[in-house]
Amino acid sequence: MTSRVVVFAPNWLGDAVMALPAIADLCRAKPGMAVDIAARPSIAPLVSLIPGIDRTIVLGDRRSSIDRVASGGYREALLLPNSFNVAWVARSAGIPERWGYRHEFRSVLLTRAVPPPSRVHQVEFYQYLTAALGFARGPLTPELRVSDELRLRGRTLLLDHGWDGRAPLVAVAPGAAFGGAKRWPAARFAATIDALARDGATAVVIGAPADTDAGREMCTLLASATRPINLVGATDLPLLAAVLVQTRALLTNDSGAMHVAAALGLNVTAVFGPTNERETRPLGTGRRSVIHAETWCRPYMLRECPLTHRCMTTVSVETVVNDVKANL
Repeated sequence: MTSRVVVFAPNWLGDAVMALPAIADLCRAKPGMAVDIAARPSIAPLVSLIPGIDRTIVLGDRRSSIDRVASGGYREALLLPNSFNVAWVARSAGIPERWGYRHEFRSVLLTRAVPPPSRVHQVEFYQYLTAALGFARGPLTPELRVSDELRLRGRTLLLDHGWDGRAPLVAVAPGAAFGGAKRWPAARFAATIDALARDGATAVVIGAPADTDAGREMCTLLASATRPINLVGATDLPLLAAVLVQTRALLTNDSGAMHVAAALGLNVTAVFGPTNERETRPLGTGRRSVIHAETWCRPYMLRECPLTHRCMTTVSVETVVNDVKANL
């Protein structure tokens, strides 16, 4: 019987993508071992795009998670989330070797507890853990892959929503899960899409169901002649990836979609405000631009700005339009 190791994935989409180099390091170090990933329902669909992964365990409540993990017969677990609950699930599932960072008084539940680093990019944060466990570090670049069959589904969806198959596509992600402070104003997004449309590009608006309001607000501000393709809430993660690979670039806030696009090799223009680009900037093989204003208060890492939101409102449409055009 093939031995198996289970990796507990981070709980947020962007973090899950930034953990991919560490997961790849584990896969390379254990070529004869099957690597499975345990993930929340919101992250689990991403696993089908990750090279080298055997299967997915969809986590639920604590009891069901323990039962599902225990059924895998794992001897080793890599715990990428820092939560106490994940460590409890791994121990309760009877996994003999449990590796992770020291956090939330959970060291007693781990067989190898590594002190975490500080002030590093999140990709390096996860790779630091696997390196401390003895796995050689590979490239820092996250990688996701889309099959030919899935690519065809993405193209078909775009054609069904009015794409003529010829106009260059620019994906636009106006939402952000962390909070309103991370969002470049809807009017700026709309003005950028209008400018790109005048040059012949078609915008594809993307996002999770939670981004519906942000997408709707932006679309109401577009010029009457601009005809975007609105797919907010219309795709799961694999189909989102299939749509993204049809586009030439992504315009986005600091978001999970930003990291997915970068891991697919897309050109990315990302507007950053309250968050720290030194720790969460997109990494990938495409062209990646981070645009931000030089304000004294950033990065302030709050969900909502308590002041004037100058870190975002002073980023001009002209600057963003010129950067996106460089990606087309």
